[in-house]
Amino acid sequence: MSNILAISAGLSQPSSTRLLTDRLAAAARGEPGAETTVEVVELREHAHDITDNLLTGFANQRLRPVLEQLEAADGLILVSPTFSASYSGLFKSFMDLVEPESVHDKPVLLGATGGTERHSLVLEHALRPLLAYLRAQVVPTAVYAASSDWGNDSDLNQRITRAAGELASAVQRQPAQRKDDPFANPVPFEQLLQETATN
Repeated sequence: MSNILAISAGLSQPSSTRLLTDRLAAAARGEPGAETTVEVVELREHAHDITDNLLTGFANQRLRPVLEQLEAADGLILVSPTFSASYSGLFKSFMDLVEPESVHDKPVLLGATGGTERHSLVLEHALRPLLAYLRAQVVPTAVYAASSDWGNDSDLNQRITRAAGELASAVQRQPAQRKDDPFANPVPFEQLLQETATN
């Protein structure tokens, strides 16, 4: 059983970003032969927590579980609204808190929403480079939904289905995650004292 975390960076409620996130999540969950659970997190509900973390350097008790979920997930769905031809500030602020090792080699499906088709390149010139920098394994198909796409469900559904299939395949190909416990093999205190004394 694999688990996917879907993150929506929509600011309004209701939100087209959350709507796209839900449809991508449902498609990933419903992939044939894929035993997958998908949980959706709205960054809007953690906006103050994200800001507090940026200011203090520490995740509070509401935000910490989200970061832990992201690290433990077998795959990610990341969806942002488009602002000034890029991802939203809320999305970027959250990604600034993510430890790079948390997404290293992790399969990721990218999505974005915007008013017009003209902003669709946000996926390629903003979101994909950010995830490449974090060394995530971004699936080839990303999904952009403009306002006009919501009336053209067949075309949008095709893109969603193709992207979800690519994510499900990438997650299934991933080896099981094994995270080393930093406290599993502690250095004995006597050894630390000896090392200090010899230096």
